[in-house]
Amino acid sequence: MKKTLYVSDLDGTLLSPEPAVTEQTASIINSLIAKGMFFTFATARSIYSAIPITSKLNINVPCLVMNGVSVCDTAAGKYIKSEYIPTEASAEVLRSFERHGIRCFMYRIDSGFLTCYYSQITTKVMRSFAEVRKNHYKKPFIQVSRLADFANADTVYFTTTGPYDDLYPIKCEIENIRGVDHAFYLDVYNGEWYLEVFSDRASKANGIRFLRERYGFDEVVAFGDNLNDLSMFEAADLRIAVGNAKEELKAAADIVIGTNADNGVAEWLASAY
Repeated sequence: MKKTLYVSDLDGTLLSPEPAVTEQTASIINSLIAKGMFFTFATARSIYSAIPITSKLNINVPCLVMNGVSVCDTAAGKYIKSEYIPTEASAEVLRSFERHGIRCFMYRIDSGFLTCYYSQITTKVMRSFAEVRKNHYKKPFIQVSRLADFANADTVYFTTTGPYDDLYPIKCEIENIRGVDHAFYLDVYNGEWYLEVFSDRASKANGIRFLRERYGFDEVVAFGDNLNDLSMFEAADLRIAVGNAKEELKAAADIVIGTNADNGVAEWLASAY
């Protein structure tokens, strides 16, 4: 019998539009896990928000956070593996943001703890992003005068959010920086675009390959909704898009199922497992 890993994106996929893990989704997935199903998630969220929002689920395989930057043991709340950005590449990324007058958040893993650094918060969306994560998820934020002075070998991630036209030129420049990769996609909640930058060794695809090899999975079934899930689909044997997914993801999928508002992932698992 094949050993199969089921891995789902969170926002827009496993989570309801609120966003939350519904009681129905939790009941179905936990029942299947109790019967032997291997289930985890791959998300752009950090460990600070991913663990609380999935607390109803009895996750039994390490998860992928920050689009595959880190593999985390949710039960222990610790990192198993992380991919760091080369220091010079971080400096180039920051120079690109500065050239276009865009502020960003920079993440480092300091002594096993994820910390967010920033110089200025210049938009309402950035302010909301920081306040929710500081107040609700207790993520540590540190304000500094220049991010470049703190971009060291522990740096793992840059992120910002804003209008497409503001961020697209930076995305194009980052594509040419050696040592980094990026995700650029529309946020499902606020209608703004996210630009996320990380090591070129970090991706949902590479994270899934790591889980497959480390834990001996014969096949992977992946669920997604947005452009940053295309990477995950690359490493999956069966690719499943929820009904509310972007058209590009549906085109790359083997199956299209119900929407996240209708517990699409859980309902499909209940019928297929």
